[in-house]
Amino acid sequence: MRDQEPAPLDPGRRLSTKEAAELLGVKPETVYAYVSRGQLSSRRGSGGRGSTFDAREVEALARRNRRESAGPSAAGGELSVRTRLTLIESDRYYFRGVDAVDLATRHSYEEVAEWLWTGRLRPGSTFAAPAGAVAVARRAVDSLPEHAAPADLLRVATVAAATADPLRFDLSEDAVLGTARTLIPTLVAALPPAGRDRRDDRRDDRSAPGRGDGRGNDRDDRRDQAPLAHRLWTRLSPREADEASLRVLDTALALLVDHDLAASTLAVRVAASARAHAYAAVSAGLGVIEGPLHGAASGLAHRMLQDVLDQGDAGPVIADELRAGRRIPGLGHRLYHGEDPRARALFSLLESIPRAEPALLAARDIVDTAARHAPLHANVDLALAVLTASCGMPATAGETIFAVARTAGWIAHALEEYGERPLRMRPSGQYAGPKPPQPLPE
Repeated sequence: MRDQEPAPLDPGRRLSTKEAAELLGVKPETVYAYVSRGQLSSRRGSGGRGSTFDAREVEALARRNRRESAGPSAAGGELSVRTRLTLIESDRYYFRGVDAVDLATRHSYEEVAEWLWTGRLRPGSTFAAPAGAVAVARRAVDSLPEHAAPADLLRVATVAAATADPLRFDLSEDAVLGTARTLIPTLVAALPPAGRDRRDDRRDDRSAPGRGDGRGNDRDDRRDQAPLAHRLWTRLSPREADEASLRVLDTALALLVDHDLAASTLAVRVAASARAHAYAAVSAGLGVIEGPLHGAASGLAHRMLQDVLDQGDAGPVIADELRAGRRIPGLGHRLYHGEDPRARALFSLLESIPRAEPALLAARDIVDTAARHAPLHANVDLALAVLTASCGMPATAGETIFAVARTAGWIAHALEEYGERPLRMRPSGQYAGPKPPQPLPE
């Protein structure tokens, strides 16, 4: 049986600190903590004594606290966060209630991002990067060692782009959307072209008109107006792209825009809960995806797939993985009982690319061989591995695709979190150390 809600207060009434504390079920000091966090507003009482609080605000905060004090979700005791963005159920997933695979296969990455941000489709949407931000981001990326990983480049480019934006602290929806539409293409433009040493780019910056000052040249300007997938391709593969390959890359970006509350997305929401600006929130997400169980997983799948292609048989490769005590990359997903719908969509598109056939056959060999050990289905990391291995991309390309794509989802979650009360993503620790008081250490 549900507890009864207390009777509503007179909406025009103002409460004393003691009354507010009783209604909230907290100490008076906590009421002032709510004020300092921006969760309540206060007004000096008559005669300048004490503080008073709007009854409606206190009631609303009490209702929120009651909802959140219900604690973790019943499923597995895990943290639960209300969101209107992505739903995953019955081996399918949805963006704002619309089948995500249908959206991604019929609309561009930019259009799907706009849908996730605003709930409106904007046909023909394109993202343009400010020349000044690109120049700053490129210089920052060029200063990194040659062995820097994609996440390193993107994190540094994000921080550099933030420094070029004096309005980054404006957290209004319009301002954050403006940041989103410029940050994503800036990150792509800051990446070095595939197959070229960044030191070559530095020499180009000194010798090519307009490169060093961020103005660019006509060729750069035309390329920077192309769909984002076209621009990203030049950063991932030295090969000329055909339409079928570009479609697969664009669809991969759109499929990966968001996937509920993944580890990196939770980090973004924590940052946004503390009212970090959008660039800082994205940086928090980029700091998490390097883990082999998240954004870097496709690189492991790429290397395994390449080993299968080299040996012509998945058997010994799978055996080596199992012998080393490693899980087989590219297989299984905790949210899907069957095949990952993102993998299924990408495999279908890859079948239209003749040069992808060997990698597709190798991927099927991996799934079939592993099925003798455990009934695991392909996930999106294996599909990304087929794309990157068959298009002359490095093993790290999947991580880059994932990070660029997910940036749109991170900003969507940051926007949602900005609409919640500040600092709500603050769980309480369960202390398990020595019982105090302990003597001072010698």
